[in-house]
Amino acid sequence: MKTAILLPYKENYSKAYAGAVSIFINGVNRFSRYKSSIKVYGSTNYLNFLSKNYVNISFEKKVFQSSTKLYLKNFINIEKKFKSDIIEIHNRPLYLKYFNKSNDKKFVIYFHNDPLTMAGSKTIFERMFILNFCSKVIFNSEWTKNRFFLGLDKFYSNSEKSEVIHQSTDKKLVNLKKKEKTIMFVGKLNKSKGYDLFGEAALKILKEFKDWKVNVYGDEPREKISFIHERILLKGYKSNEKVLKSYELCSIAVTCSRWNEPFGRSSLEASSRGCAVIISNKGGLPETITDGIILKELTSNEIYNQIRKLIKNQDYLKRIQKNSIKNFFLDNKYISNKIDNYRKRLFNKNIITANKNRLKILHITNFNDRHNGRLFYNTGRRINNGLLKLGHTVQTLSDRDIVSTQRRILDLSGSKGLNKKLLEIIANFIPDLIIFGHADQVENASLEKIKDFYPNVKLCQWFLDRMDDKNWLMNKKRFLKKISYLDMSFCTTHPSAINFTNQFKVLYMPNPVDESFDNLNIYKKKNYQHDLFFALSHGVHRGTLKIGKKDDREIFIQKLIKINEEAKFNLFGISNKQPIWAENFKDELSKSKMALNLSQGVPLKYYTSDRMAQLVGNGILTFIDVKTKLNKIFSNREVIFYNNIRDLSLKINKYKNNHVLRSLIAKNGMIKYHKYMNSKIIASFIIDKTLNINKMNKYFWEKK
Repeated sequence: MKTAILLPYKENYSKAYAGAVSIFINGVNRFSRYKSSIKVYGSTNYLNFLSKNYVNISFEKKVFQSSTKLYLKNFINIEKKFKSDIIEIHNRPLYLKYFNKSNDKKFVIYFHNDPLTMAGSKTIFERMFILNFCSKVIFNSEWTKNRFFLGLDKFYSNSEKSEVIHQSTDKKLVNLKKKEKTIMFVGKLNKSKGYDLFGEAALKILKEFKDWKVNVYGDEPREKISFIHERILLKGYKSNEKVLKSYELCSIAVTCSRWNEPFGRSSLEASSRGCAVIISNKGGLPETITDGIILKELTSNEIYNQIRKLIKNQDYLKRIQKNSIKNFFLDNKYISNKIDNYRKRLFNKNIITANKNRLKILHITNFNDRHNGRLFYNTGRRINNGLLKLGHTVQTLSDRDIVSTQRRILDLSGSKGLNKKLLEIIANFIPDLIIFGHADQVENASLEKIKDFYPNVKLCQWFLDRMDDKNWLMNKKRFLKKISYLDMSFCTTHPSAINFTNQFKVLYMPNPVDESFDNLNIYKKKNYQHDLFFALSHGVHRGTLKIGKKDDREIFIQKLIKINEEAKFNLFGISNKQPIWAENFKDELSKSKMALNLSQGVPLKYYTSDRMAQLVGNGILTFIDVKTKLNKIFSNREVIFYNNIRDLSLKINKYKNNHVLRSLIAKNGMIKYHKYMNSKIIASFIIDKTLNINKMNKYFWEKK
């Protein structure tokens, strides 16, 4: 993995006058597991570079031509030869517009300053461009991140694209007994940094405590603020190495900026060397220390009071110093590991960051809330029960219920409202896995956004409806609509029966049973009112029969009745007898000895509606057309297969009067279904295949 790090033009990557960004980059690169394939690019007139992997881009300046443009042009030409996998740009969002987005390169932008003050990220339009262009947007503090996302939806701010990676320094165990009576100020000697406030407080401290001194590191040629005292030692600008050495001996360090510091390297480094650090509550400064003093008000008198308190109370001073070292964690090794981790994730989409045994799952399907319990016993709830039984955290979204309530003049279908809600849920919940079940109104544009901004989230779908290239072509189109965005798809027809090629990740999934739904144990009954149960509908959401609609299954049943005049049929959805649902369905089912599982159309391999789970799962002897090839999954000791209507008729008559054999077969079928194809197992199958884990597990139906 080749990484090119592009510094801001004129950033000094030299030991003589290294900038904060250069110090940070050099520090973390030393610990990177990819350090042998990292190159740092910049342009400086100083020599004695911080590391050997630095490439100085020199060029001849031209009149009336931007030096920045020449700098970038030369970098791009060099990059064509180096062919980096990742280009990391530091603190110059404006540079991004000079690059072309590429599938084989990942662009990362680091913000070390307030994005709303920088060319290229001031407007919402510019920040959206950055989010769409870059694979990763890194901020040096939560404060900087919050500034970037002002005015933007939470979907973007919580996405995997953005991450806070603080600046860091090497951690060193300092001997606190060697600390001197020294107070330090490091930074530009101007009002923005609060040097005037510090100087006034320092003069009062030095007057009161004769054995203390003040070391000041920094300069400011543009603003003259001068404090004269024999124990205020003005050191000027010194290398970072010398400043760190001075911190090792320093007892108290003050960073009292007036302006909102995006982070604050001086307080970070002071804390790492066991100083008692005093900071103002500005910008990202509070994120630089774990133990220290945050000024309640930014005045010279308050700074004086806090320094005086530390000097007067030595136990208090030592406790802060000790905890500063003990609790310091922003060291270069830790931050380098965070950087390497995102680099790895950019090129390995199979990484699951969450505990795979405790996933956060967003399950989007029709939970039929608006039908007031009529369709409660559906496959969506069965699968959902399985996910919960596995111990996962599951957020549900009932898509069709949402669209029915979201319809507006400007959103007649309710689709816009649904997709908006989906993105809001993702921003708040941040799932590891999203499962779609017949969620037709979820737009591909939303899936594209999810894949772009939450690339580690896995997506899959399950689909129950019959689909083929003839009468049910529309269902096949529904299934294929979002398939290119999904990590895996599941359907209740064997993929080979619907001409799916290997380009699609499609697996067969049995209709699940659930012990809390399918619990009638009909085979145990002694008395029945009917011999054979069969029910159909003209659409579960419609609920009633369509006038004038013809159904091949009704013709089949009418023929079956004619050749079995003595059999007692319990039929629904036929001859204008309306369908039944929920508890009414279970009640009527339990009145019959046997049931017929008959699906629409010509039999396809393994295809059956979810009615089969309700029949076999409730322990009723069930007849199935052998042309479904479900005899590869069930045997005649568990369900009864028939070849044609006459064969079915003979078998109905055989088993209706043989209670012992009929009950035994029904019991076997129920036990097998609940053992091998229950909701928990189906949910586990969906997760394993989508996340590409537990590859050694072979599910029962996969062995057939």
